[in-house]
Amino acid sequence: MTEFSTTVVEPKERFALWEETTARSHMRNRLRSDDQDDFRAGMRVLDLGEVSVSALAYSHLGLVRTPRLVRQSDPEMYQINYLPGGRGRLSLGRHDTRLGPGDLVLLDSSSAYHGDVRASSDDWAHLTVQFPRELLPLPQSTVRRLLAVPIGGHRGMAGVFTRWLADLNARADEFTPADLPTLASVTLDLLASALARCLDADGSLPPESRRRALRTRVFEFAEQRLADPGTTPRTIAEAHHISLRTLQQLFAEDDTSPAAWLRARRLERCRADLADPRGSTDPVQAVAARWGFTDAAHFSRLFRATYGMPPRDYRRARWEERDAEMRE
Repeated sequence: MTEFSTTVVEPKERFALWEETTARSHMRNRLRSDDQDDFRAGMRVLDLGEVSVSALAYSHLGLVRTPRLVRQSDPEMYQINYLPGGRGRLSLGRHDTRLGPGDLVLLDSSSAYHGDVRASSDDWAHLTVQFPRELLPLPQSTVRRLLAVPIGGHRGMAGVFTRWLADLNARADEFTPADLPTLASVTLDLLASALARCLDADGSLPPESRRRALRTRVFEFAEQRLADPGTTPRTIAEAHHISLRTLQQLFAEDDTSPAAWLRARRLERCRADLADPRGSTDPVQAVAARWGFTDAAHFSRLFRATYGMPPRDYRRARWEERDAEMRE
């Protein structure tokens, strides 16, 4: 993961630095900005090998990829752009697209286009994923139907993909080189599933891509619903229209079962809350109920078996540790 900011140079040099840097990291474009005299911008790039994920922060940017630039430099790449907080417009041929917060839009380095985006120099308001076209497990003739078409990134598989991108960016410094092939594979599978769903072309995806995307979707669904005691292996399977056996096979890839995974994640959330001084007045039973444990005695037994002491003793031990650290 690398980060850079234009503020490392004098104001009059900042826009030229941005042009030079993005020419190396992204498709080549002609750039302009209303703020060229003092262009405050930043970029974070997570290099996953042939796939790169970038977060951009800037106030305003106009960009043009001309036919001449296409002829001079065509790396035959796709670029998917996500605007969690920005707004813009994009024109490709006779097609003019307006983009709002939460939208995704796909571009191809072989196509000329021009666009204009207003975002924020104080936040990561523009995320991009760039990769060779042959890595996307969908026919190019099918994908072309979605070029410069706005895709809502709040719901369905597109929502899973945008949340994955946001999480990748937020946790970029946690990953090791050994994680990169998996991160690249999951990113492409989720994107392919999101695009295929827009095109009603799920059948075009290879079985392994569909399986990996399903697995990511299942785990995200379960994670978001840990607090609901009604979230069980059966309800997870039903929500995804799969059998319990298929669900068990997905979790078995991590050497666990759906029930064991739910129990472990809920216990971990309880453990974190018990150790958090901001919740020191919450009764243990309330903490347990907050994460789906409706039987206080059962929760206490599970907690003790997992962490070696009852939840009240665990909370007291964490408080004593903090007090000792503060006295030192």
